[in-house]
Amino acid sequence: MGFLKTKVLPFAIVSLFGIAFIAVSARIWLPGDMIAPAPIN
Repeated sequence: MGFLKTKVLPFAIVSLFGIAFIAVSARIWLPGDMIAPAPIN
């Protein structure tokens, strides 16, 4: 259990934040019409 707390858990947290950061920063490179909300009608 100590191995999970010291090795796996911090790596999982850092990976989660990394994925979230990549997803947010990817919006910068998208064309402007893809960032806008979808039209309703």
